[in-house]
Amino acid sequence: MNRSARILVVDDKQSFRFMIKGYLDDADHQTTCVAGGTEALEELEKGNFDLVLSDMVMPEMDGVELLRRIRILHPVLPFILITANGSIDSAVAAMKEGADDYLLKPLNREELLVVVERLLKNVQLRVCYNRMLDSERNKYSFQSMTSRSPVMGGILAAAQKVSTSPHTTVSIFGESGVGKEVLARAIHISSGKSMTRFVALNCAAIPETLLESELFGHLKGAYTGADREREGKCSLAHGGTLFLDEIGDMPLSLQSKLLRLLEERVYEKVGSDRQVAANFRIIVATHRNLDECCNQGTFRRDLYHRLNIFPITIPPLRERREDIPQLADHFLNVFRQHQGRPLPGLSQAALDLMIAHDWPGNVRELRNLLEYATIVTNSELIQPEHLRLHQSGSCRDEPATDRIAINLSFTAEDFSLDAVNRHIVEWAMEKCNNNKSSAARLLKASRKLFY
Repeated sequence: MNRSARILVVDDKQSFRFMIKGYLDDADHQTTCVAGGTEALEELEKGNFDLVLSDMVMPEMDGVELLRRIRILHPVLPFILITANGSIDSAVAAMKEGADDYLLKPLNREELLVVVERLLKNVQLRVCYNRMLDSERNKYSFQSMTSRSPVMGGILAAAQKVSTSPHTTVSIFGESGVGKEVLARAIHISSGKSMTRFVALNCAAIPETLLESELFGHLKGAYTGADREREGKCSLAHGGTLFLDEIGDMPLSLQSKLLRLLEERVYEKVGSDRQVAANFRIIVATHRNLDECCNQGTFRRDLYHRLNIFPITIPPLRERREDIPQLADHFLNVFRQHQGRPLPGLSQAALDLMIAHDWPGNVRELRNLLEYATIVTNSELIQPEHLRLHQSGSCRDEPATDRIAINLSFTAEDFSLDAVNRHIVEWAMEKCNNNKSSAARLLKASRKLFY
């Protein structure tokens, strides 16, 4: 057994009560025995129990009536009924009333202990799951996302309103690192979908040849290497939320299928002609200007209009500097919990330096910066020298003119278009301290290139 549990045994026959008590006591459980339903209810009022084990047939109150009364006050308390062989139909009916399991007489010791252990494990799993849900709700609730910026306050209010419309497609725009996925998760949680899945897919991080399968799933043999059937993100998101990040990088060949998913609310696995109903909310996000992508021919105009039902644009951190002190306090509290030790606060000089910074990496850069500072500082307060702002994600030595000079030198054997492209990407990454978003902006290219 995993742990000692408090178990209430209800049976009108003393010899049967003593037998069960012996079995449970030998397994290190704390067993309380009573002769009827009224006494059982009195014991439940006195203290907490982890499980109830009751006979079906008793003179004063039968096991089903006891179950009904217990369920009013203790909806999830594990309940096992014990019945004779001739009363299996009654036991099945009791399961429909809310019993968790039943055992047949004559009672088998090993079977009893296995059933008890399984139900107690289920209770532990339920407690852990509820704690996880509470953590998710606290982390992503709108109540924990207050802002001093009037613009950001309006955005949070709009997001909270659309969360009550579970079938409305939401588009979130903003630079990399502003918190698009965090806002998407808050909409999901506030929709009352915390018991369902939030499934995220980064359209820029997956090769074009695999993206359709990743999104819709595939049948066995649908293509070379598909050695088994696979569920896609659409299937996993059933009843919850599908979050498509970097939607602006989705290849044109897949955009028509996404349009059909949005318009007809159906999809097909790769290699299948069977339609599957799409029962989930769709939230998309991108750092790109989709209107400009449409003008450039890289994004379908009809898909853009279909996605643009409820657009939300999150401003970069440099446009809402009043939020920096509040965000810093929030992240410092998170790091205190994660690291399990008291951590210093911010000195005024460090805070002033942070407020003056442009934050090209936005909130993500702020979080990373503070996590580093909490590790390296031994003083009471974080000082400017702990912040590494001189090594932020912005590109160094931005050109003062409109000309950029790159030294390219290859042997005849090594020279190729791929080699030139790789050299330019490496140059941009080195210039931007390995920050993909900044390097992509420098090259006016997609972040997908750097994955």
